Amino acid sequence: MSADRVTAKRELGQHFLVDENILGVIGRLARLEPTDVVLEIGPGLGVLTRYLADRVERVLAVEIDRSLEAGLRRQLADATNVQLVFGDALDVDLAALRPQPVKLVANLPYNVATPIVVESLDGLPAVRRWCVMVQREVADRFFAAPGTKAYGAVSVLVQLAAERTGFHPVSRTVFRPRPNVDSALVAFARRPLPRDYAQVKRIVQAAFAHRRKTLANSLGLAGITTRERAAAALGELGIEAGARAEELRPEQFVQLATCVA
Repeated sequence: MSADRVTAKRELGQHFLVDENILGVIGRLARLEPTDVVLEIGPGLGVLTRYLADRVERVLAVEIDRSLEAGLRRQLADATNVQLVFGDALDVDLAALRPQPVKLVANLPYNVATPIVVESLDGLPAVRRWCVMVQREVADRFFAAPGTKAYGAVSVLVQLAAERTGFHPVSRTVFRPRPNVDSALVAFARRPLPRDYAQVKRIVQAAFAHRRKTLANSLGLAGITTRERAAAALGELGIEAGARAEELRPEQFVQLATCVA
């Protein structure tokens, strides 16, 4: 399926992968194995899908754009190990897919990249490795350090659930149409989730919901706990009551979640 015959939909954040030279880098960072079951979000023209199908046991490809269906089915007609699922990946019950994916490898649509990754951390417990192509600023955000401009809720959640194993800047020329922003491949591997991760996740998301507020105020405004209880919990951890969310290390949010439970 030629990119010249397909019109990318801006509202879907589509930038189709067309340069096969990047595929070897993806395969290396994803550490593909013949027994892998791989989840791909946004197969687009099927370039990466075909590459994966030739190297793993099964590919579960989720595509929102029905106009791509005919071309994808032609492109993958002889790939009997590919299951195409049409729907919004944020609405599809990915956890119900069988067999369960053990890796998430994808050129993620720009407008859903962050929520897809964040929700997969606990929503897809069988996934043990990610290799995703995203905007460079999103890739930087995943493993940003506390106190930096890029550090936020997604940084904390990703770092609590995984460790980075690879990073590779990607030229704009590998896509059609060419995006106006830089992209990067980022790979990371699962580590054990903190105990009561759901509570930790609520704390983290509430903490960063009001970036100009102190952490205690943010938690109070979100209804997680009272401002006073949050301030007391911070004191128990040796953290100043006026601290802001971006100043805390990921592991400190785990401790905070325990204190305000």
